[in-house]
Amino acid sequence: MSTSLRIDFVSDVSCPWCAVGLNSLETALQRLGAEVQPEIHFQPFELNPNMGKEGQDITEHLTQKYGASAEQQEQSRAVIRQRGADVGFEFAMDKRSRIYNTFDAHRLLHWAGETSGPAQKALKHALFGTYFTRGEDPSSHEVLLKAAAEAGLDQAAAAEVLASGRYADEVRAAERFYQQNGISSVPAVIINERHLMVGGQPPEAFEEALREILAQK
Repeated sequence: MSTSLRIDFVSDVSCPWCAVGLNSLETALQRLGAEVQPEIHFQPFELNPNMGKEGQDITEHLTQKYGASAEQQEQSRAVIRQRGADVGFEFAMDKRSRIYNTFDAHRLLHWAGETSGPAQKALKHALFGTYFTRGEDPSSHEVLLKAAAEAGLDQAAAAEVLASGRYADEVRAAERFYQQNGISSVPAVIINERHLMVGGQPPEAFEEALREILAQK
């Protein structure tokens, strides 16, 4: 008998470990197969909510925010590239030279979630590819509309959402909710609103945790 699981995936589209974590989670769910019926909801978290529209050079940004040297950043990129490859995600680090504001991407994801769960997941994957594989600007409405089309969403409706500022209050409310409930880093994966996993875990870690949760049913 299949067990339903609600999974809230709290993340940012400019977070590399979130891309790794999503592919890892999906790999674990595939391994569980018919044992589970997952319902994944993508929740907003902005790593840089005050980032201006022009963005910032990523090396400069990481040095200012974390004190990471150029050598440390390159080592981190190598690790992320490999972890992404391990779960089937391509990081093209040479194409990603800036970091951008992601608020409008979260508004679009919220709208997609109201449209359908599969469409929201498809948009999330498209946005990760937009930034990490193609090095495009996820704050650009033109880029966001291309991602919406890639996800099979109505471009005209997506354009209306972006132009109108809709869902801004809902996104900010969701961000506050998760921050007030202790989420300070992403990805944060919350299962059945009770069990928390943090970080870009490998598929084996997700699979083990999910099997333990299923055993408690």
